[in-house]
Amino acid sequence: MRTGDAVWGEPRGQARWREQATSVMRRALMADLKTVPRREPAPDAQLRPPQGPPAGIGGNEGRPYDRLEEGFALLSVVRAERADGQDAYALKGWCGDLTVEASAGSTRLGAPDISLRKAIRGGEFPSEILRGIQLWSENQVELAAWINEIRDRHGAALRLIVWDDTGFELPWELFWVPADEQRGLPAGLLGALLVMARWTTLRDTGQDLPRETGDCHGRVLGYLHEDMADDRHVFKPYAHHMHLRMTSFLEALNTPADRIGLVYMGCHGDYGDTVPRLSLGGRTWAELNDQTMRILHADRSLVCLNACHSGLFVRNSGQGEQALRGFAELFLRKGAGGCIVAAGQVGDQEARALVRSLVGEVTAHPNRPVTETLRAFRARAVAEFGPLAAIPTVRNDDGQVDKFGQKRVLRLLYAFMFHYYGHPLTTVRLTVGEGYGVRGGGGW
Repeated sequence: MRTGDAVWGEPRGQARWREQATSVMRRALMADLKTVPRREPAPDAQLRPPQGPPAGIGGNEGRPYDRLEEGFALLSVVRAERADGQDAYALKGWCGDLTVEASAGSTRLGAPDISLRKAIRGGEFPSEILRGIQLWSENQVELAAWINEIRDRHGAALRLIVWDDTGFELPWELFWVPADEQRGLPAGLLGALLVMARWTTLRDTGQDLPRETGDCHGRVLGYLHEDMADDRHVFKPYAHHMHLRMTSFLEALNTPADRIGLVYMGCHGDYGDTVPRLSLGGRTWAELNDQTMRILHADRSLVCLNACHSGLFVRNSGQGEQALRGFAELFLRKGAGGCIVAAGQVGDQEARALVRSLVGEVTAHPNRPVTETLRAFRARAVAEFGPLAAIPTVRNDDGQVDKFGQKRVLRLLYAFMFHYYGHPLTTVRLTVGEGYGVRGGGGW
């Protein structure tokens, strides 16, 4: 997280799942989609039946969507280049016998302008991002109809997993779901209406859908940059060890000790268009990838990355592989039981307070799945915002930027910026105890 103020108020002009087994499994998921072959050779262009036993939700050895338990839905989204060469996406969803599919089309393009990464000074106005997301959602007619079908069938018991391997930064939590008056279903934003989780392909693990790990229980292990020292107060009721130095934190993450339920990182994150430009707490993606992180393998801890852009992915063709790489994928592959990440910049004091509130709620409700807490958190943000139909304009009648209105929208975007990757039923149960411990020559 960079500490620059992310509050709006300047003119636009001043205002960015072994590998083979996994890819084969994903091809089976999308085998029915008709997409235009990619111009560059890629294994994803070859569709073959799945090989080897799957792992994840359910116990059957069928395709993943045949193994979804009652009340679970899967939406799979993949890149699919259009005939005119534009990068687009195709999607397919399953929930029992209710399915949806849509091939690449003119309304299913990459849509960079609706990325939450743009919610920064010098990017798009927050109200324009939200209006863009609304337009993008309105164009996904088949998807909206399917969502309402599965909402009607399962109600509050519905658990949606969005497996997005596009790297397009599509804001699924902010998808505008239309009302269905005949079924008595209200309109709203997907992440506030439904319990949902995200997923991504994990390379070299032999895992497809997320495994149910029960609760992530134990102590808190964390790293805090000095700019985010106040985050430690969230964990005061729990046994925790907070490190001020990344080296001592990584040593602790590799050293077996008392069981760890939560690994928390409050620090700066940097994002670029290539993997070498990804960094977290001053360490590059590759440097962190070199770490064994034995604690995660042993304890299946939940990882929370309170860092700007920690939820973004990069296509790693520059290092010779057709794979999306990012910090969520890295920590899940290392063994994390789930991962909470940020899809954009959360640098100002208001956003930090929001993150601390979110973490406090997750840790304070040990019997409530993380996904349910996130849904309730987003729903409150929508209620505080007010009617979604009344999006503030960029400028007032006097031609000046509506700073207050833009800040209102920005707060709403912040609440939807935190994404959860993992099984929808994962819970967090932290060890209660005297809170302060010192590790690695610098910590609390």
